[in-house]
Order: sequence, then structure tokens, then C-alpha cells
Amino acid sequence: MRFLRRRRADADAAEAAEAGADGTSTGAAPLDTAPESGVTADARAKADEFWRRWEELLPEVAAALGEGAPQRFDHQLAEAVAGVHPDLTFSVEQGEEAVYALVISAQADPELRPYTDAWKAAAPEADALFEYHDSVPPVPDPTQVTVNLRDRRYALDEVRVFARVDEGEGLVDVAVYHPGFAGLESEARSALTFLPLDAALGERLAADRLGRVETAEAEPSGAVGLLEFRDLVRRLDDPNSSE
Repeated sequence: MRFLRRRRADADAAEAAEAGADGTSTGAAPLDTAPESGVTADARAKADEFWRRWEELLPEVAAALGEGAPQRFDHQLAEAVAGVHPDLTFSVEQGEEAVYALVISAQADPELRPYTDAWKAAAPEADALFEYHDSVPPVPDPTQVTVNLRDRRYALDEVRVFARVDEGEGLVDVAVYHPGFAGLESEARSALTFLPLDAALGERLAADRLGRVETAEAEPSGAVGLLEFRDLVRRLDDPNSSE
């Protein structure tokens, strides 16, 4: 397994203070702290170009989704997203109010936040067909989601999560496994580690309740699917919820 980062901001601050005291670095990074720098003119220009391109692609996207053939627009949409920033990821999911949701995610990277902020600020109003999100909301059934990463598609029903609850901290430490890890380089493997967690929990609950996150090279003993994992985290977040 490979340690990625602790996601909770207050824990990160404590670890940073410890690092300053002993001269070592934990490698941790806060999830929910906004970057100090604001949206740049470059980010706004790239966001505007994306939405111009989206308007051109939308008829084809709608037709392909209606025919159950999202692969018809995958490459073009991936290119448009990469034009905002090459490290952003995207997915087309079931919408909360619209039929579909286009989700662009910075994967909690503060360096990418100005680009998603600019993208969201320039987004058109949601309509009956599409709504737009700059962070991953929880989806009704994450096991039915397929994410796009580096021009390839990964089914989240293959994800397995080993969870260890830290009652004292109110956090869940996890090890995430996907059979697709084997063919991915380090950065893409990290993205595929966090995407399923955000799909299951939404980025906000993930920020509040996830502790250490690791990739697993093999499926850990006792690992569960995303729906069981979500139930566990929601019970921790709301002890009064029914089991």
C-alpha cells in the first residue's frame, strides 16, 4: 500500500506544526482550505473557451447519451476539459434535478481550485437536461458510475475499500483497491483512488470524515464495496442514523 494524504484540514494543521518542530514533513495536504491565490485571467479565459466548446458539443453529447453511447463524445469532452487544465478529471453522472450532471473535479488539489472556480463561475444555468458541479456530489449508486481518466473508462463497481474507524478522531482510514491500478502511473492511480471515495461520499463528507487514504496493490482482506463503505461513514457522521 502507498500512503497518499490525510484529508482533514485540522489534522493537517496539527501535522504541519509537528513537522515544523522536528524538521520532518508528513506529506499531508488539507482538503477543504481554499487556495490563497484567486482566479487568474488565464483560468477565466480557459473556462470561457471550455463553455464555447461545450455549446458546440452539447447536441452530440445529448444524442449520444440518449442512445446509450457515451463513448462517442468521450475523447472530445476529455480534450475540452484538458484545455482548462490537464490534471482535472470529469464524469457525466445522474443529475440531482436535471437528467444529467457534468462534474469537473480538482481532486482536492488547491493548485487546481482556481480553474474549477473559473469553470463554475462561467457555467450556464442548469436546465432540464444538464446541471454542472465543480466538486463531486454523492451519487445515488456509485457502483453504476464509470469515470473517465486519461482517456480511459473505469467502472466503480470494481472498487473495494478496507476501512478502519478511528473513534477518537472521528475519522475513517481507508485502503482503496481497483484492478485498473495495475496499468496506471502514480498520478492517475492517485486520482482513481480518490474518485470513488468522492463519488460515494461527496467531496464534503469525504473532507470531514476521511483520514489516511492509501492505494492497495491487491484487494485487502475484509474490504467492502462502495455502498457498504458509504453506510459506515454516514453512521460515523450521524450516530443517530439507523443502521
